[in-house]
Amino acid sequence: MFNQHVKNNHVILSHPQYSTEIELDWFNPDFWQQQQKIVGAKKGRATAWFFKHADLTAVLRHYWRGGLIGKLLSDQYLYWGLEHTRVYQEFSLMTQLIELGLNVPKPIAAKVSRHGFIYRGDIITEAVSGAKSVLDVLIERPLSDIEIKKVAQTIAQFHNKGVYHADLNINNILFDDSGDVYIIDFDRGEIKVPKKKWQQSNMSRLQRSFLKEQSRNSHFHWQQNDWQTLRNQYNQKLEF
Repeated sequence: MFNQHVKNNHVILSHPQYSTEIELDWFNPDFWQQQQKIVGAKKGRATAWFFKHADLTAVLRHYWRGGLIGKLLSDQYLYWGLEHTRVYQEFSLMTQLIELGLNVPKPIAAKVSRHGFIYRGDIITEAVSGAKSVLDVLIERPLSDIEIKKVAQTIAQFHNKGVYHADLNINNILFDDSGDVYIIDFDRGEIKVPKKKWQQSNMSRLQRSFLKEQSRNSHFHWQQNDWQTLRNQYNQKLEF
């Protein structure tokens, strides 16, 4: 599944392919910057750093809290045991999703740094080749019927496997350079018994993200009938 080892107050989780290479420095963007291996960055709630190491292009992300509590505790979480950390749960979930044959980035490594009852975390995942989010595309042009179908069918595949995404939005749905669809950012995600209630909640959240970005961007190529097409394609693939 994946390996783990302890270094002082840090626990490192790693994909077996990279276990012998992973060092604490891997979780420090300055380490990659000093070697001139940073190849990109994407800003959201926090910066995700893209780095290239040998044949691997990866994304390094630190765990930050959102909302009001984030203003108080920023990147600090209460420690109730390793398996209860958001870091461990996301890394473990992504490993399971790979095993289920779903399109998610390969989890490379993660780090839990504990200080008493507080921990901080980082995760490294393989970058999706040539990735463009649904948002990126819609700012440039409309989605084709085939692209809408692929997005809908991919979400249905995840839902059919019981995969709940805590923040399904158009920033977290990517096309790779072959046009295949990937879903990213599984912090607080989980595998549940497939049920209409949470599946509908996921889809409603996705619909709100289309409307939110439409109000934010003067150039946004999305129509109400596009959403209806997506929903129809999704419903056709949903098994429950």
